[in-house]
Amino acid sequence: MEGVNHMKRYRSMKIKEIIQSQVIETQEELAEALQKEGIAVTQATVSRDIKDLMLVKIPYKDGKYRYALSTDNQPVMSKTHKSILFQEAITKIDSTMNFVVIHTLPGSANSVAYIIDQGHEKEVLGTIAGDDTILVILRSPEDIEVFMKRIQQLLES
Repeated sequence: MEGVNHMKRYRSMKIKEIIQSQVIETQEELAEALQKEGIAVTQATVSRDIKDLMLVKIPYKDGKYRYALSTDNQPVMSKTHKSILFQEAITKIDSTMNFVVIHTLPGSANSVAYIIDQGHEKEVLGTIAGDDTILVILRSPEDIEVFMKRIQQLLES
């Protein structure tokens, strides 16, 4: 088991190096970059590593997004960047009781969920993100209106 942990640490270190030195837009590009470094990985492994390292997609030019490290000492994403991400990524929003389901473009759900989680809004208990869908769990049904208003402001600004 120690060999597996060592390989994972090495792979994590390489992923950080790669995304800081290259523009990596997709999981496939990250897997290819790792393979060039002699590290064979599956798509599922790359996806898990992205979650474990809490990588986020940030806008970088012409409406494109790239992977970046997410650390608490990085500047908080500006409202403008949040708006751009939400406007480009979110395709549909539904709600019932104290749940909100946000549909995004494929591959964008984790980035949107990360921003929602980092907002530390008191009405949000948490999020669960897949590839293109996010479940937002709110404290009460009454919080839906406040949360939806906040999302709508980001989508319109």
